[in-house]
Amino acid sequence: MNSRTKVSEIKESLHPYLERVERLIVDYLQSDIELLNQTNQSLRQRPGKMLRPMLGLLSAGAAGGINEDSVRFAAASELLHNATLLHDDVVDGAKQRRGAPTVASILSSQASVLIGDYWLVKCMQVVLSSSAKADRVIRIFAKTLSDLAEGEILQLQKAGDATTTEEDYLRIIYCKTASLFEASALAAAVSAGAPERVENALGSYARNLGLAFQIKDDIFDYSAPEAEVGKPVGIDLLEQKITQPLLCALEKATPPEAADIRGKVRSIMDNPALADEIRAFVLEKDGVALASIKQDYYIEKAISCLETLSDSPEKSYLAELARYVGSRTV
Repeated sequence: MNSRTKVSEIKESLHPYLERVERLIVDYLQSDIELLNQTNQSLRQRPGKMLRPMLGLLSAGAAGGINEDSVRFAAASELLHNATLLHDDVVDGAKQRRGAPTVASILSSQASVLIGDYWLVKCMQVVLSSSAKADRVIRIFAKTLSDLAEGEILQLQKAGDATTTEEDYLRIIYCKTASLFEASALAAAVSAGAPERVENALGSYARNLGLAFQIKDDIFDYSAPEAEVGKPVGIDLLEQKITQPLLCALEKATPPEAADIRGKVRSIMDNPALADEIRAFVLEKDGVALASIKQDYYIEKAISCLETLSDSPEKSYLAELARYVGSRTV
């Protein structure tokens, strides 16, 4: 059974809970402002992978059992994720998301920011509607929001001078991606009343899963056809972002070669054609293949974090979810 089939099985097992997550999201996004309502409905017609709610629900199941708070926190994680995408589309100037035009390209950047803010507030309202654990989970999500902002600013800072190191990159992708994976799992563990040992295991699992997920996305930017991933590819370089494939290639380069490539990254805003030269360098140095090895390392590390958990279907599904992240094509 391949990973895509396994994920379909996981979704089927979670179907009643995912339906409740979706109903919560729709209910909380309701507005009597027609433009806002229409835009929210349009966005929910392309819900994406629902990976973070799935992660949260499976984590709750592995931690002791899914309850109403688990469902609420899973919905909150999806609202927060989509809020960040609406903001990211403005920061990145993105014209397409999930195979469709972005809110920023259809309405305006201002509208995308405001609607993202709306989703963010709804995330917090969903958390606050929980039975007795809202304070702890609000703190978890607040840390994630701080991480997201810091990651974006650090990435902007490093893009300007092309000095990104492996350490910088890992901090950036933790802040921008893995922190929300971690928050989704931790909130789920809190909902299930899990002991600290289980919380820590699930948080570590999700953190490593998130790092692998982002490395895979960064590999797509060098190797995947645009039609397959539903968004423009090749834009990281044009935004002067040094990601895992390029970092791996730079590790195999001589000091003069590395200095030349970093100089080209610094100059790419004025000369976009340099992107083809940098991409050729990455392929020549096996940067994509080496990045895949890094990604697989974090997948295996994530799976190893589950060893401390008691056996359950949800624990097995979390391992399969990690394997899916490593093998996905979109």
